[in-house]
Amino acid sequence: MALTLTSLGGAGTVTGSKHLLELDGRRLLIDCGMFQGLKVLRERNWAPFPVDPKTIDAVILTHAHLDHSGYLPKLVHDGFSGPVYCSASTADLCEILLKDSAHIAEKDAEYANRKGSSKHKPALPLTSMRDAEAALKKLHSLGFESPTKLPGGATITLRRAGHILGAATVEVKWGGRTVVFSGDLGRYDDPFMPDPQPVAEADYVVIESTYGDRTHAKTDPMQELGDVIERTVRRGGSVIIPAFAVGRTQLLLYHLWMLKQSGRLNLAPIFLDSPMAINATELLCRHLDDHRFSEAVCKASCAIATYVRSVEESKAVTANTMPKVIIAGSGMATGGRVLHHIKSFGPDSKNTILFAGYQSVGTRGAKLLAGDRETKLFGQWIPIRAEIATLPALSGHGDADELMRWLGGFATPPRRTFVVHGEPSASEALRVRIGRDLRWNCDVVDPLRHYELS
Repeated sequence: MALTLTSLGGAGTVTGSKHLLELDGRRLLIDCGMFQGLKVLRERNWAPFPVDPKTIDAVILTHAHLDHSGYLPKLVHDGFSGPVYCSASTADLCEILLKDSAHIAEKDAEYANRKGSSKHKPALPLTSMRDAEAALKKLHSLGFESPTKLPGGATITLRRAGHILGAATVEVKWGGRTVVFSGDLGRYDDPFMPDPQPVAEADYVVIESTYGDRTHAKTDPMQELGDVIERTVRRGGSVIIPAFAVGRTQLLLYHLWMLKQSGRLNLAPIFLDSPMAINATELLCRHLDDHRFSEAVCKASCAIATYVRSVEESKAVTANTMPKVIIAGSGMATGGRVLHHIKSFGPDSKNTILFAGYQSVGTRGAKLLAGDRETKLFGQWIPIRAEIATLPALSGHGDADELMRWLGGFATPPRRTFVVHGEPSASEALRVRIGRDLRWNCDVVDPLRHYELS
């Protein structure tokens, strides 16, 4: 029986990554992501799973971001009972992210029921804390570059992908064929994360294409960050940074620490207003092998901010009129405490809203970067007069050149390459470039099409 590949998410969009390998009646799922962004995508989280979760033998996670791990509690709730394999750092981050996601889902459902704002009676959370805890019990940590034989006959190997703490590429050897999944690839020469490790050979490669149609500006993100903060503070304003709790927040703290070390930003206090980001930041010193920071740098950069843990403390930071920097989740301004800060600081032209990561289509962040001058928050339309800025060079995703650099590490061309995890234009641009520059057989994955890996 042929080995087949089917993408159940993360094809045609930068979210919901789920890639299914099947052989002789057995099934492995690479990533188990939640759909985010546009409503039409989020609604897919509620649709019946395309295959019976009970029939999936194991899940392998490339990393902990919710668009790669966030559906796992729902899969467990619906009957998946097998093991989940990932790196040790990914397991620790999932402990934070999956519980936080479940907490938010439960609170949203509770609010909808109290206000009667849902068409569902009663409104239910997509995942519960009980589901999250059940999913976390299934995690099995693996070391990097340590082949692991699974009960169904497959052998999997994780290699470092950069991107965030614990992120991995996944090699699956099964039925005489080798399939390599890139997951999300990070940057080369990043001050925080290691370079993506090369892979020598594979029969098939499944590669992400988040930035498949563009390259990052060759600028110094630390210099740009300092410039944005200083010009905002000079006009008496504050800088609000929607930041991803895992990855970008920790790099931001490092850059802010470095700027302070160089004598800049002395008048601007820094607040980290995200309990999840605080918890993720505190993991750094427990996983020194997974990033470039020394223990001393790790501790010093993490100490640069005042940690805001309670809601009362967060309200006090908002009420404080002095110029400051506030880092808060979520990174695409789709939820979290940053929404309260945008509501308070967004209407004043003295202030700046600074985006520091990828903004998916349909998110509030993407709309503000595209020029929207008002946004709906908590049922109200809020005018946005603050400066809108972005730091694309701070992205944790490899750009088109870096994706091609990683592909260039294969000693021989794979039989076929599959492009996933990108907006259609980005995926198509990467497909064309792979065909032109490497002369590889390459396809953009068609969602729900079964590809035979013969």
